[in-house]
Amino acid sequence: MNKRVSIYLMSFPETPELAEAAVEGGADLLELGFPFSDPLADGPVIRLAGERALRQGMRTQRCLECLAETRRRVGPDVPLVPMTYASILEAYGYERFWEDARAAGATSLIVADLPVEAAPEIPRVQLVAPTSTSERVALAAARTDGWLYLVSLTGTTGAREAVSGQLAGLVERARAVTDLPILAGFGISTPDHAAAAATLADGIVVGSRAIQVADESGPGGLRDFVASLRVAVDSAAVPAA
Repeated sequence: MNKRVSIYLMSFPETPELAEAAVEGGADLLELGFPFSDPLADGPVIRLAGERALRQGMRTQRCLECLAETRRRVGPDVPLVPMTYASILEAYGYERFWEDARAAGATSLIVADLPVEAAPEIPRVQLVAPTSTSERVALAAARTDGWLYLVSLTGTTGAREAVSGQLAGLVERARAVTDLPILAGFGISTPDHAAAAATLADGIVVGSRAIQVADESGPGGLRDFVASLRVAVDSAAVPAA
């Protein structure tokens, strides 16, 4: 199985161009943040990006338009996964949100604070964390859509100095209950982090650092950053001689 690189970007008018650059750099999957006013799982970088997006008027309908334009730019084959919070779906209507997101090009959803038992009619990627019980990991794995998202540490999104020491145990527990791909996120921000996480999981998710690079260096810088992650993840998949 090829290791996967997933890149998270907040929804802005310029996001479709950034998404296209990320795919050119080697991203296999894209997550598009639909901003929410009280994002409990997000660290300072994504939280500030969400606040900026809201100030720019990126409400649900405009985010769906961003999603549709992103789909147009990246083509039909790249999975696109809106990531948001349950209050957004509650306000918009759960089934209506999924129908409109799918029509705009979404392949699944991530709803960070929606319990696995809730809204079973809405396809979504489930998240598990080091604090999840084995029973919750098994339930999430049984109900997830396509792959399982491992929150590699206890805390919010954001760069860390090293990959969490909690990840290995979480990967082991997840592999015991599912054959689906498992991707690790939260705290992965450098090629070294990506390589270390990819030796354990089936891929990585990078969000905060991707947003920072995009803000600092635009599409070209993001493309180069994703390419560096791609090289690191691919090297981790090659057994040592």
